[in-house]
Amino acid sequence: MHRYVTYRRVSTEDQGKSGLGLEAQTRDIALYLDTYSPEPWEVIGQFIEIESGANGDRPELRKAIDLAKKVGATLLVSKLDRLSRKVSFIASLMDDPKLSFRVASMPYADKFQLHIYAALAEQERDFISKRTKAALREAKARGQKLGGLRDKTMKRNEVLKANANARAKKLEGIVLPLKEANASLRDIAEALNSAGLETPRGGLWHPTSVARLLGRLDQIG
Repeated sequence: MHRYVTYRRVSTEDQGKSGLGLEAQTRDIALYLDTYSPEPWEVIGQFIEIESGANGDRPELRKAIDLAKKVGATLLVSKLDRLSRKVSFIASLMDDPKLSFRVASMPYADKFQLHIYAALAEQERDFISKRTKAALREAKARGQKLGGLRDKTMKRNEVLKANANARAKKLEGIVLPLKEANASLRDIAEALNSAGLETPRGGLWHPTSVARLLGRLDQIG
């Protein structure tokens, strides 16, 4: 019998109350268990936490880890960032010889691949942060005071545009070669989903969202 301890996390109290995010994580975990897990399997513990991934002190995660290690179960999460957004924390879990964990959205990924994904995700967040700050500096240099309702709206638009462009550029190396190889929009969407890469809104890729991504890449060059 293959045993699992599942862990789901959302970042805000509102998400926890509404179920937004939790339902998607539940579906991912269920899909993994029904499709990829060795059989027979059993879930012996389920933990839910409402806390930022940047916070390393999360009691429910600690309980989940302790239970998994105690009984020799596998810790199962929907996505890697549910464990943490910090590569150092992910690496510490990988180095623990008593802990085994799996990521539902990347069912075939080994520890080395998960480490690479974590490092790329952290690099992307750092890049977006720097890109956003650069966009704000450019806005100020153009004489925008960034004060008052209208200027706040302009500031927000600058940030949104910078973030969208940054995300698009990070995926350029994946989607453009596929496009040049005459892959369909659906094929590209499946490739992005298989790699565990999310849309800007944290969802799955579809042909329409891939088309928007390609359109943005054409715009920013």
